[in-house]
Order: sequence, then structure tokens, then C-alpha cells
Amino acid sequence: MSGPATPSLKRELTRRLIVLQAALLALLVALVIGTLWASGYLIASRDEDHAIEVVGQALARGPDGGLVLRATPALAKLRSEQTDLWFVVRDDHRQILTEGTVPGPFAHIGDALQDVSQGRLGWSIGDDPARPAARFKRVSSAAGPVQVLTATQGPMSAAKAITAALLLLGAVGLPNLLLMTLATAVATPIVVRRALAGLSEAAAQAARVDAERRGARLSLTRIPAEIAPLVSAVNGALRRLDHGYERSKRFLIDAAHEIRTPIAILQVRLHALADGPEKARLVEDVARLATLAEQLLDLQRLDLHPESMSRVNLVEVGRRVVSDLAPLAIAAGYDIAFACEVDEVGVEGDPVALERALINLVQNAIAHGGRRGSITVSIEQRGLVAVSDEGPGIALADRERIFEPFHRLRSAPAGLGLGLNIVREIVFRHHGRIVVRDNPVKGTRFEMTFPVV
Repeated sequence: MSGPATPSLKRELTRRLIVLQAALLALLVALVIGTLWASGYLIASRDEDHAIEVVGQALARGPDGGLVLRATPALAKLRSEQTDLWFVVRDDHRQILTEGTVPGPFAHIGDALQDVSQGRLGWSIGDDPARPAARFKRVSSAAGPVQVLTATQGPMSAAKAITAALLLLGAVGLPNLLLMTLATAVATPIVVRRALAGLSEAAAQAARVDAERRGARLSLTRIPAEIAPLVSAVNGALRRLDHGYERSKRFLIDAAHEIRTPIAILQVRLHALADGPEKARLVEDVARLATLAEQLLDLQRLDLHPESMSRVNLVEVGRRVVSDLAPLAIAAGYDIAFACEVDEVGVEGDPVALERALINLVQNAIAHGGRRGSITVSIEQRGLVAVSDEGPGIALADRERIFEPFHRLRSAPAGLGLGLNIVREIVFRHHGRIVVRDNPVKGTRFEMTFPVV
């Protein structure tokens, strides 16, 4: 069952930056438009010629000959669209008709423009843009020729302000947002990758940490300050684990050494006893205790260092182990033999560890071989070391589990179940392999293979 997907820092950072940029850009446009509109600096241009034409078409003469406005649909629509509508109408007889609030500068300017057909009145560049501007034009109407003066601009409505903001956002904001998005999508992964380059190195170092590589620490070089406390905490945890391992290691070594002393005393006293079946069983039991003590020490001697490696002749190791364990095997009811057709098979390794591996396999054969038949140690030129017995054999389902620490077969005598686990560790640390096969005659065959020098 897989765990939850790990979020990508690059993707999340890019997404959040783009959203933030879009929000800030939209807010900036809204603030600019809103400020200009609220302050009166944002004004809307009007179609003043249209307003002049509508007013001219609505003009007429009253019963007294004065200027009046007829209620035309066009005039009603103009009034509804421009709530601040104002205009001034003058005829050739200087009669005046006004509507709305006429700005002061244009209230009496018509007389001076009586002979001008049309024009636009405004302010020079740099003046207050909120100051009014006007347009005048002479038109023909039902009341005769008249001059109409009206506004050319006015405050922008909220709807037009929103429209202007959207247009500004589309014309300026979106292109800039696209450029910023592209820049963010390209730059963010590069920045994150460079900023976390040291973290990648620390992760690679952490991946190489295991129980056999103590003293390892994660480098703080090029680690961002925000992540440095986490790396320091991991280093602190590794330091505490190393101290705990060393304490445990010292305890096991001291305990194993203390156990070896009374075992050696027992062995000396047993040799002084008269020969017989009871003595043989006691010697075997004490030998098993001695083996367990050695296995406890082997667990602490598994750390192989370059200085402990040398050229080892497996043939000499095999002969020495068979010679040392022959009395124990014979006393347990076995015949023991050594088979090798060459005088030397050289490998690179720790001679003590390789010897312990072979001793454990022979002792395993003595313990599980059924106390009958023959135990054979054979060595081949290709770096193979085999130990065969003629016991009941090992089921296929158990051939992997027997190498697990503290695992014992149901029929096994009392023991810690450490011997085969130690053998596998020694073989692996010498870059070899170990397999379990059926003995061609009967029983089990353990094969260790090492790279030949």
C-alpha cells in the first residue's frame, strides 16, 4: 500500500507565486482606476455633437416667440443617460435657453462667440483634468439658427470605471501576467534546485547510513538556514544512536568474555572425568555453550576494516577448521572429511572472519546432521567452500528463514539461532554469496562462493 503522494515544492511554489502575482496585478489596476475615479481625475468623453443635434431638434418657438424645448424621445433619452447634462442655447436675437448647472466659466461666454460657427473650449496641458470643457456649434432648428453650448466630458460612471478597469487589465495586466508567469515557471525550479542542492547531497549521505556505517553525519554545507535545524537534529540523533550502539557493543563483548571463563573451567574439569556416554554429552553441551559465547563475540567482530583484509588461502582455512573440529564431530557420532584437489584458492578477506564462517557451518552440521553419517568440507578452485551432511535436510520453505537472526527450526536443539546469520553477514561483506542445496547423497549442502584473487 503506497503512502500519500509527496507534494512538489517547485510546483507548489510556482503555483502560489503565479496566483499572488495575478491577485496583486488585479488589485493594482483596481486601485488605480478607483483612485482616479473617486478623485475626479477619471472622466469620460461625451458625444457632444449628438447632444447638440438632439437639443437642436427639440427646439421650438413658444407663443410669445421665446425659445422652448419640445419633449422629444431623443431628449428624454439624453437626459436619462447624462444626469449632469447642461447646455446653453442662443439665437440671433440673443435669446437664451439653459438647462442644468452651467459651469461658471461658460455662463456668459456665448456673447463673445456669437459670430463663430463652432469650436471646442478646454484647458492647456498640465491643468486640472477635472476642470470642465465645452463644445459649441451653430445648428438649424425649428426656432431658426441657434448656437448650442454643452459639456464635452463628465465624471465616469461606476459601470464605465469597471469597464475601463477590465480593458486596462486585458490590455496591460494580462500580457504582463503572462510574462511574469513564464518567468516564474522558468526561474522557480532553477532557484529551488540551486537553493536545495546541499539538501540533495545530505539526502544521499542519509541513504548510505546504516548500522554498519557508524559515525556518519549529514553535511551542513550549502544547506538553507531554514532547513539547517532539521539536519542538525538528524546529526544529533545519529550521534545518540552511535553512542547507544557502542554501549551495547561493549556490554555484549564484556558479557561474552565473562561467559568464556567459566566455560573454559568446565571443559578442563570435564576432561578429568572418566570416559563414558555421560561425559560425551556433557562435553558436547559445554562445546555448545562455548559456541554461543563465540557467536556473541562474532556479532561484535563483524565490522570489517580495510586494514583487516589480506590474501587468504581457503584451503589452509578448511584444513585447519576440519582438524580443530574433528574431535567434536567424532564424539557426536560423525565421520568428518576434507576434500580439495588444489593446494591454494586465494581470496581477499579477513582470515579470522572467514574461519569463523566455516566453523559455524561445520558446527551447524554437527548440531543438525542427525548424529550419523559423514560431514564433508570441500573446496573448489572457483572459490567455492561447501559443507555437506547426511542429516534429515532442510525444507525449501525454511531455506531463506534459517539465515534470519534468532530463527531456529522446530527440531533444533537449544541455541540462539545466530550461527547461520553470522555466516551470511560474513559472506556478504566479502562480496560473496551463500546458498543451501540438497546433498546429492542425503542431507544438506551449504555453499559459500567468494571472488577469487
